[in-house]
This record gives sequence, C-alpha cells and structure tokens, in this order.
Amino acid sequence: MNKPILLLISLSLLPMAGQAANTPCSGKKGGISRCNGTKFVCNDGSISRSKKDCSVVFGGDVSGQEANEQPDPSTLAEKSPPVSVTTHSEAATQSEAVKKNSNILELGYPGFTVWLDCSYRGAVKYRYNVQHDNGNAKRYDQFFLDPNVPGECQQTSANPYGHKYDRGHLVPANHLDYSDNAIKATNSMPNILPQAANMNRGAWLLTEEITECYRDIDELLIIGGVIWGDNAEDDYFVQSHGVRTPDAFWKVIIRGSGQNERAIAWVMPNSQEATKKNLDKYLVTVDQIEKVTGEVIPVADYAKHEKPSQSWLIPAGCNKG
Repeated sequence: MNKPILLLISLSLLPMAGQAANTPCSGKKGGISRCNGTKFVCNDGSISRSKKDCSVVFGGDVSGQEANEQPDPSTLAEKSPPVSVTTHSEAATQSEAVKKNSNILELGYPGFTVWLDCSYRGAVKYRYNVQHDNGNAKRYDQFFLDPNVPGECQQTSANPYGHKYDRGHLVPANHLDYSDNAIKATNSMPNILPQAANMNRGAWLLTEEITECYRDIDELLIIGGVIWGDNAEDDYFVQSHGVRTPDAFWKVIIRGSGQNERAIAWVMPNSQEATKKNLDKYLVTVDQIEKVTGEVIPVADYAKHEKPSQSWLIPAGCNKG
C-alpha cells in the first residue's frame, strides 16, 4: 500500500468545512461514488460541477490537484447510499432497477447480511449477530458465485486470487457453524474479497478470535465494511475476477446493553504488515469510523467515543475453534 493506514485515519479526522467548496461531491451530495469519464458521480446520483478530471484523480495521477489540497475522506471510504434491492431472492430479477436507482444490493443470507456495490463488484458493508457457540457444522470447502446475484454486480470468478492474497471472508464461516446453510453461504463470493494473506491470517483473524471468545460472554453485534480507496498498485485481480483490491477494512464489535454497552473498532490496512501483533495499532473509536464511512453505528453515544488502550484480551481457556 502506498498510503499508511495512520494517514488514512488522520485524514478522516481533518475538519471538512474548509474543503467543501473545493471538493467534488461535498456536503449533502454524500461524497464521490465513481467516475463517469472525466466527471465525478456523487453518492446522491448527481454529477459534480467540479472542473477536475475524475479519471485523472482516480487513475493514480494526482498532478491535477492543488499541492496543498487534502483528499476528501469520502474518496477513501464509500458511504452507503439508500438500498433499492432489499431481498436476496429478488436480486436476480432486479438488474435493471439496480442500474437505474442504485448500485447497492442488500443480500440477506442465512445468518448475515452483505451490502454489495455493483460498481465495485464487491461488498461495502456486512452485519451479523452471534450468540453462545453451540454449533459444529463443518466448513464448506468450495467457493462459488451467487446464482441469484446479477453477473454485473459480483466477481467473475471464484478461483483463488494469487499474489499472496487470500479469498478473505467478511463474515467468517466459524461464527455461523450452527447451520450448514449459513456456513456454506459464507463462501459465496459476495462475502469474499482479496485480503493480504498476512492480514487475513493475522490481524483480521485475531478480531474473529476475539468475537469467537466473547460470544460466549455476551450476544454480539458485528458490523464491518470495506474502504476501497484509490491505490491502483495492488489491483491484480481486475482481469481475473473483475474486482479491485480494497485498501482497508473496518470492523465494530458491540456487546452489552444500556449502561453496560461497549464497543471496539478497528480500521486495518489490507497489507502484509497487518499481523496479529500489530492489531492494536488499528484501534479507532466508533465515531471515527462513522466520520470516514458515513455509517451510523447503533451503539450508545458514550461508547462511540471510547477507544480501549488495547484490543480485548482472549480469555483464558477460550475455545477458538
């Protein structure tokens, strides 16, 4: 990655008011969704009047930007525009509606939900709940395209990625091992994205292990998503899978209720440096994630501003299997 995650987070905290006048798709337009030739398409569906060349900004050449201009955080993190297709079973028949009204599909799988951005052929958000672990369903060993999702909205292949990238789960199989159907659904490609092997098996895995352990203490709500960013240097899979490589991933785990409600949040780079020992470097507050992504995380306001000094510790004797 050519942008350290600390820079990404620091940019997300910059005051935005001073930038709004010079930033495409600022304010109520909700940030930049994608390019249409040289024009910026905003998240509210409108075309920005900016005179900048969108294809230059997102093509890796930023020479057209003013030297002292800071990137808008909305170019680093995709907001979630209104969802026009809300059921997985109807997705295959709604291709034209998606094209006309929104690029976002809400896919309801057994045990979890994924929001898929057709313009990326990949997810922007996911959500699920977990309770006490009492399942032992076996992990499904095949990855597959979803036959109910329009072809233009998902990846073109379920084959391995290569280049030291794993087929990384957003919602992990192990958390849904109470159901054969649910655990199989996690291998559907809308739930899969290229993840650097060290991250997938390192920092990202540790967040999954924390979830696995704390689900036996409290029911948990997990909400996470994708920061697609603008780094094209690691986009190895556009030809093979039709998908870019995300710059970063975010995750929030919420436990407890009322005055006992607690949350922990991370934004981690999709990088080989994102190992288990580095997980604490990626801790952020929930409100930082809200500022970057535009999401509203359903957690008590006081908990949105708390950042623990370290990630939740794995309890002694926890069965992470």
